[in-house]
Amino acid sequence: MGEAISDRQVVAVLRPVVRASGPVLHALRTPGRLEGLASVRVPGSAAWEAMARDQHVDWWINRLGRLTSLVTSIPGLGGALADRLPVQDALGTATQALLLTAIAEERGVTDVGERVRLVAWVLFGRDVDPALAAGKDGERDAAVEDAETAKLAGEFSQVEHRSRHITLKSAGKTLWRMGRSLMAITGELDKRPHGRFYHRAVGMLPVVGLVGDYLGERSGLKRVVRRADDWIARAA
Repeated sequence: MGEAISDRQVVAVLRPVVRASGPVLHALRTPGRLEGLASVRVPGSAAWEAMARDQHVDWWINRLGRLTSLVTSIPGLGGALADRLPVQDALGTATQALLLTAIAEERGVTDVGERVRLVAWVLFGRDVDPALAAGKDGERDAAVEDAETAKLAGEFSQVEHRSRHITLKSAGKTLWRMGRSLMAITGELDKRPHGRFYHRAVGMLPVVGLVGDYLGERSGLKRVVRRADDWIARAA
């Protein structure tokens, strides 16, 4: 067995991922790209502002979830071979971390450290110390973290200065960068919420494995939301 992964290692990987998720989500709610669409229920529209907070969460689950689940399920085209590699879980973990950040924003969890604790608990079952999650352990290099955050956010790192529309290609690139960074804690990735056993069975098959993996990721996201609600309710 390999050496156990510490909470400090998990936090070092999660903080840039959580921080980079912010600009990506911001790109989805940029009002500039929504002119003339006030009646459409998307972030930044008048219709969106009229929706209840629970409806906002449902939007992120269904709309963002569909997009990211599709990107995540692409390695399933390789069937069992892809499933034996860490790619599937790395992309899946990045997807779930992105969704958790969106849910945290809708639920009023604004602190980066608390978001890191949320992601660590929901995905890995870890109850991380608040000071460690906040980067106050005395060993964090802020410059290194800032650089890693900017690299992961990529084209979305300066999104506040211009309107930016997320496409499948841009989302895929961002998730892939996040997924690669998460491979630093590969031993933790299989702990994340997955689909049912039959989703994974279908996912082992060539070509049709794409369908099994897609449905599995969608099922896993629903479990992520339930666990997130539990954690936020306790934290409140």
